Amino acid sequence: MRLNTEARAIYRAILGELKSRLVLEGSEAYLSNFYPTSNSEEILRRQEYLKIALSRVSLDIRGELKKIRPIQFRKEFLLDRVLLVGESEVEKAESLGLCYVTTNPEEAREYPLVLSTVGYGVDVELSPVDVAPELYVLPLWEARETLVALRRIGELTGYKSVAETILSALSGLEDVTKREALLNSLDEIVFEKERSLNEEISKKLESFSLTLSGRELLDFLSQLKTGNYEALFRHFGSVEEEILDLITRTERELSEKLGVDVELFSREELYPVSVLPERVEELRKALERELVLEKYLKAREILEKIYPLISKLRAELKKAKEFDFLQAVRDYTEGFKFPELWVGGLAFLRGRHLFIENPQPVSYVVGRKPTDFKVPTSENVEDERIVILTGANSGGKTSLLELIAQVEILFHMGFPVPAERAWLEPLEEIFLFRRKRSVYGAGAFETALRSFVRALKKPGRKLILIDEFEAITEPGAAVKIIGELLKVAHEMRFYVVIVSHLGEDLKKELSFARVDGIEAKGLDENLNLIVDRQPVFGKLGRSTPELIVEKLAKKSKGAEKNIYERILRTFRDNM
Repeated sequence: MRLNTEARAIYRAILGELKSRLVLEGSEAYLSNFYPTSNSEEILRRQEYLKIALSRVSLDIRGELKKIRPIQFRKEFLLDRVLLVGESEVEKAESLGLCYVTTNPEEAREYPLVLSTVGYGVDVELSPVDVAPELYVLPLWEARETLVALRRIGELTGYKSVAETILSALSGLEDVTKREALLNSLDEIVFEKERSLNEEISKKLESFSLTLSGRELLDFLSQLKTGNYEALFRHFGSVEEEILDLITRTERELSEKLGVDVELFSREELYPVSVLPERVEELRKALERELVLEKYLKAREILEKIYPLISKLRAELKKAKEFDFLQAVRDYTEGFKFPELWVGGLAFLRGRHLFIENPQPVSYVVGRKPTDFKVPTSENVEDERIVILTGANSGGKTSLLELIAQVEILFHMGFPVPAERAWLEPLEEIFLFRRKRSVYGAGAFETALRSFVRALKKPGRKLILIDEFEAITEPGAAVKIIGELLKVAHEMRFYVVIVSHLGEDLKKELSFARVDGIEAKGLDENLNLIVDRQPVFGKLGRSTPELIVEKLAKKSKGAEKNIYERILRTFRDNM
């Protein structure tokens, strides 16, 4: 479908509103499937899709969509394992590009994890799922919040999700990740145990007391002078045993926590107790070796259960983007109605401008009037395709043109429209010509005239919306030019709504045209204009200048008031 520059600006504004409601990156690609089309069958197909799809999507889904993040399965070269194969398998094994490959068992011993096709180490097939199952499982483990969100979205939409099955399988990785966390904080754990142990020993020593009688003290000192230290050991041996018991107990607690036998503390110096750095490194390497094997085996076990579901998960993530698109459409079009396809015109009841806050609903018809289009003065409508919209300044004439364009564009996108009911004919082209308030003169006139003529020159199903063409040329010339342009449009059977203050003059020239009016009904108690933005069909709109003069007359005094009243009388004398 063809939209001119101004009509396309409205389309882009609608897209902007929809995009602002999207949550997920990439969801906006769905909008490209809804560019305005002239094909009535495609419009109906889109409407049917949206009617069903929007009914399944609640706005509650938005919070869950915000939790979704992309799940990236990245190929990595793993340094913690080696693949031991036969000579004939080397090329295939190396083509996997997942880890170092060797045919030498002695070389393989240096690695924490040995995978093999020759019966040495863990038996594997030469496939990524066997050699590196962690590359599939760990990204899913890290994406648990996304999986929980997908599960909830499935519950909200009735869409069957594989996330629950994957989450259940991943629960088997919890113990491994806890052990990995312990390994990552090994230095902190050991340091804390060392500090705690020395505190306990210090308290033991502070509370220790040695009581001797006078004779025992003399005997004790005498034996020390002769080099007999047994007396010393006899008196202090009990506290040494207590310290050794504390060290043994601490190491046992560490063993239980880390899952391996631990002997870290030196027995040579009992206070302060210190950890031997080389033993910490030995412990770290032992833990790493065990953890690599445990993580590999658990990941392989999990992957066997969920590998067939990964392609379905990818499809589900794509579906989430579709749900994101749908929730944006539902939020934006809340209260809108799907139009009925119509032939011979366009009509809507209680339409609301998309970009005006709390707009007054307006009903309008151009061309063939539906039987159910019943509003005041609608009996004056006789299926006219050419309409001249007149009336008060700031009364809503331009806004009505924009509303007509908005309704038409949404309809041709296949979307519901901001009206209680609508009947719309699929068109091939929409032209909107807004008034350029700051552009006047011969150049502006020539540019505008060229644009109008281009809109008229080819046949087709067209809607042409024009805002105050006479503003860029002389009124006398404007009547002649607009009159001829509208005659051409009538002959081509186009739909035209033109905003003009020359309605009375144009009606004399164009018997086939209808003149509608938006009326300013008077002034309120604060001397503001009272405007009913619903056009009166078949009636020239009352001009605003008279009311503005009346307003100024009521607010002025003295000589100024007299002049305004004289001007006001000229209006009323000519009524």
